[in-house]
Amino acid sequence: MNLFENPKLRIEQLSESLNQHNYDYYVLDKPTISDFEFDALLQELTLLEKAYPDCVLPNSPTQRVGGEITKMFKSVEHRYPMLSLGNTYSFEDLKDFDERIKKLVSRDFSYICELKYDGVAIGLRYENGLLTQAVTRGDGIKGDDVTTNVKTIQTIPLKLNGNDFPADFEIRGEIIMSHKSFESLNKSREEDGDDLFANPRNAASGSLKLQDSREVAKRKLDCFLYFLLGNEWVENTHEERLNKAQDMGFNTGHFFQKCENLNDVFDFINKWDEQRKKLPFDIDGVVIKVNEIKLWETLGYTAKSPRWAISYKFKAERVETKLQSVSYQVGRTGSITPVANLAPVKLAGTTVKRASLHNADVMEKLDLCEFDTVFVEKGGEIIPKIVGINQEKRDMFAQKIHFITNCPQCQTPLIRTDGEANHYCPNEDYCPPQIKGKIEHFISRKAMNLDSLGEGKIEMLYDNGLIKNVADLFDLNSDQLFGLEKIMIGEEGKSKIVSFREKSVENILNALERAKTVPFERVLYALGIRFVGETVAKKLAKHFKTIQNLSKATLNELLEVDEIGEKIAESVLLYFSKSDHLELIERLANKGLQLEVHEDLLTPKSTILEGKTFVVSGVFSKPRDEIKALVEQHSGKNTSSISAQTSYLLAGDKMGPEKLKKAERLKIPIISETELLAMITPSV
Repeated sequence: MNLFENPKLRIEQLSESLNQHNYDYYVLDKPTISDFEFDALLQELTLLEKAYPDCVLPNSPTQRVGGEITKMFKSVEHRYPMLSLGNTYSFEDLKDFDERIKKLVSRDFSYICELKYDGVAIGLRYENGLLTQAVTRGDGIKGDDVTTNVKTIQTIPLKLNGNDFPADFEIRGEIIMSHKSFESLNKSREEDGDDLFANPRNAASGSLKLQDSREVAKRKLDCFLYFLLGNEWVENTHEERLNKAQDMGFNTGHFFQKCENLNDVFDFINKWDEQRKKLPFDIDGVVIKVNEIKLWETLGYTAKSPRWAISYKFKAERVETKLQSVSYQVGRTGSITPVANLAPVKLAGTTVKRASLHNADVMEKLDLCEFDTVFVEKGGEIIPKIVGINQEKRDMFAQKIHFITNCPQCQTPLIRTDGEANHYCPNEDYCPPQIKGKIEHFISRKAMNLDSLGEGKIEMLYDNGLIKNVADLFDLNSDQLFGLEKIMIGEEGKSKIVSFREKSVENILNALERAKTVPFERVLYALGIRFVGETVAKKLAKHFKTIQNLSKATLNELLEVDEIGEKIAESVLLYFSKSDHLELIERLANKGLQLEVHEDLLTPKSTILEGKTFVVSGVFSKPRDEIKALVEQHSGKNTSSISAQTSYLLAGDKMGPEKLKKAERLKIPIISETELLAMITPSV
């Protein structure tokens, strides 16, 4: 017996009703029914759709819970390039921006100010009022199709309100993660022994590219829409289009404001510079746009950004708090880093309890004394740092804090080489934090990429005597790992048990097996030889071809390698002079790790970039390592800093403003990922 005489009609009624309730709850924040009633309606719809699959609507609210698996995200070309905005940190730059516009237009105009959401840019396509495609920024020309995952976001309408809109259009916005969702996600990851996300933006970006849309739904992402594209709209101002977007059911945030002049813009910025601390999500500035859309064409575009819009970025926040003590951390290379332990203070949306003091010279320059009142800053993802002392609040009897002379872990006397800023513990093979640090470096993403082993797991394995060096990882088996557990004490003093479960053990052993295919240059970098970073490891691997050749190299032979100086050469010689290290390499070779370069990697694909030097900065459609590898495969050279010898600045999204300014000052050509690909692609 059918549940209803007309199931198709009932499915339509339920879908319409649930979509409206979603909008009322998530966008308007005015729920009209209880959660229990909503869940009952959703369950009824789910049962009907299972019974009558032919009647399921493309905008069904059941898509919000996810369930589809996406093995690969299809690359899609944007119908309109997704440009970035120019950034500024000063009101003077905004005055210059205003003056440039006034010189180009002869009529009065206004501005619209919006919050600059700290998230992931997204473009949404609607056809006949239904969401049909969602595409990430990518390189601005092409992005990834993440439609299945985006449909799980409650504030993005699957079907629009009304029918007064173009048959086919695009709207753009920012996908974010709220502070509440971010804290919940990290708490769950901590309990599972997974690495924590650094900030809500990274969490939102990572969530959007998950293969299982059901997992995306659990992340509770949010979205603010702020830009209707196309010439089909009758609305003549950006403000009118934002109001139109609201009417159609889009979440525009209600934070935008029309400003008649630059003073109004300054007032808006000052207001939100203060009030952003109260927002439940992150913003990093304000976007200012010319309101009159007809002027956009007059003002035009640069190669990378519109001339009718600019973003003002907030300066790093500074707070004052009390220094409680100074402790010292030992890095994987033995480097000693002093850390200031602070009275907890709220800064940039998080509670700060520690700040880096970097080295003995910084401590000396600060003239740090016990229980000083200090100024702390934090900008973006930068670790909080002490930038000054409030001398007026210093106790006149306070004792100066001196840098330690012995390792805090193994008590070995510290050394400091002439010309270096840091002190070191020379007991590299027997100092516990150095041993654990070397193993953690070995498993890191840019080295062996053993993502199933986080810092907590390495510590558990070490503390249980299962590993003492990186070669021991490849001797692990399921009997040793399964059931292994440890009581972890959190910052609040609460304890919890972290254990190795069946699935995590399987993932670890599979990852260790895959590590045997990692190329030699990354294995060499993973060994953690002092001063041998990614670039140096590539040069050494390419020159010597095998670990055996490298281990037998003389000082002069090492110095013959491009960019290898005495400091690096001496460090390599010292590493291979120790029998423990040679034994370690022999064990890794016996386990099947790649310790020589494959011949097909030695020959470049072309010489088209020969003699050209690139600085790669920002976020691209693929990992930055892959972008750098493309440059090298075509005989180009990568460097980390811009100089007069730099051929190109390869600029991605959200690149550092200082690099951009320096490149412009030195007149270094700035190119995009798409332009690089065009360079290395033979013309037909």
